[in-house]
Amino acid sequence: MAQHDTPVKLLAIAGSARAGSLNRQLAEVAAHKARALGAAVTLVDLRALDLPLYDEDWAQQHGKPEGARRLRALFAEHDGLLLASPEYNALPTPLLINAFDWLSVVPAESGEGGLPGGTAVTAGKPVGLMAASPGALGGIRALPIVRTYLSTNFAMVVVPEQLGLPLADQHLGEPHALKDSKLDGMLDRVVAAVVRQARWRLQAA
Repeated sequence: MAQHDTPVKLLAIAGSARAGSLNRQLAEVAAHKARALGAAVTLVDLRALDLPLYDEDWAQQHGKPEGARRLRALFAEHDGLLLASPEYNALPTPLLINAFDWLSVVPAESGEGGLPGGTAVTAGKPVGLMAASPGALGGIRALPIVRTYLSTNFAMVVVPEQLGLPLADQHLGEPHALKDSKLDGMLDRVVAAVVRQARWRLQAA
């Protein structure tokens, strides 16, 4: 049985990398809330992974991209995920799907101390889903697709709690909380569920 004081380590990822991204801001607020619950949080910039468009012919010529291996290492080092996934035409963003598609084909490393394959490092780990949009629906239409994608292909435990943040440009701007107390409470529940699930998993290890 793991020690109860083992710190939970979470990744926080936004599916948008544009300057001023609302989803990046939402991921940062969620990260602050997780830290307040005692978790250590690493923010990941998917653009910085510098991944090409997924292409198996490219991979046959060049090998799996270093950015995909880095993403695999990050998941191996962390216990769960806070994911702010924007909606593009009712779908998750190409940036997000491309990164996880590359992750899925990173092979296990042989030898002592080698890391498992890309889908093995995600298996059983909790993830909380969020979306932010300046529109009225808050990006919520893409989240069922992300839920199925992560639970089916990566065996992640997607917590039931989720948040679609409408009119996000009006509710974001503070570093530690959303301006609307009801929506902020919903975000609290998403973050708390992920931290709780990650702690249970560590204690059972």
